Amino acid sequence: MDLADIATDDLLAEVQRRMHCMDKPEKRVIMVGPPGSGKGTQSPRLKKEHCLCHLATGDMLRAAVAAKTLLGNEAKQAMDAGGLVSDDIVVGLIAENVKKPECRIGFILDGFPRTVGQAEKLDKMLDHQGNSIDKVLDFEVPDATLVERITGRWIHPGSGRSYHNKFAPPKQEGKDDITGEDLIQRKDDNAETLKKRLEAYHRDTVPVLQHYKDRVARISADKSADDVAKQIQQAVQQ
Repeated sequence: MDLADIATDDLLAEVQRRMHCMDKPEKRVIMVGPPGSGKGTQSPRLKKEHCLCHLATGDMLRAAVAAKTLLGNEAKQAMDAGGLVSDDIVVGLIAENVKKPECRIGFILDGFPRTVGQAEKLDKMLDHQGNSIDKVLDFEVPDATLVERITGRWIHPGSGRSYHNKFAPPKQEGKDDITGEDLIQRKDDNAETLKKRLEAYHRDTVPVLQHYKDRVARISADKSADDVAKQIQQAVQQ
């Protein structure tokens, strides 16, 4: 890349970002919460404030498949056969991604681990790298509140940015604030599907919090976005 081709304002912004990140302590964070609990809203804030990279399993899988990496090809074979991508593949993708320069200070894991078995494999991989999870943020929201949140949620597919008809509407209806591209509603964002997903969450994922019990911070995620952000800030600084 020729720096002469980059706008001066963009170069200055990148220099300022790197200076801002120089003294940031390392943080490895897991976000745990039911669908609609606000993880997608809070992760960009946490990422920017603490100079962390955001690792979402879906995004990593899509990128690996598109790049036709070894793990990406293995994942594609599993998906094409109608099966689930193995935990070992997902942990392998995480292991690759945390070595990238943007993850130098740490990362936010969103959507993984969802079971104690996955948490154990993640811990083993990080231990081999000489690292460990620092904080687990438990996004607590009453199930009844989640129905309203989920059914009004809209997503920008390119970036994962989320909006809500009532709680966080876009500046222009149906359009992403940054790109102006169309927003979509996920086909599983309905009350019936949510009920099944919540049952799975309470059965499989809540035990993960017990696994990390000494590193869990409870977040009252049914508050305003700014209030939740303050709780998270206090939690990760402890």
